[in-house]
Amino acid sequence: MSSPNFEQMTNKELRAYALAHREELEPLRILYSRRTPDSEATWYGPMTTEDGVPIEENIRLAEDAIKQRIKQAKRKKSRMKAEQQALSTSSALLQDLTEQEKPVNQESQNP
Repeated sequence: MSSPNFEQMTNKELRAYALAHREELEPLRILYSRRTPDSEATWYGPMTTEDGVPIEENIRLAEDAIKQRIKQAKRKKSRMKAEQQALSTSSALLQDLTEQEKPVNQESQNP
């Protein structure tokens, strides 16, 4: 039995495969190679001191970053929805045009 092409799988597909086939290391290696390098990651300080006192500035920075990620996700979702609507409209128009052409083609074939 040949294994799937892990390189062509999406991260979501790889995660699902890795969870279903826990004995295989190759999908985990591929997932790990796709991660954001630490040099490009955003690191935030601790939210509290060692004795449990909140560090307000770090909390504020983390909250701002979370809000920004939510805004980005909403914009992306909105763009995707608009693209899906445009595709749906285009598909419907194409179907209408195809259906309108059918009788014309049938009439031209009848003597």
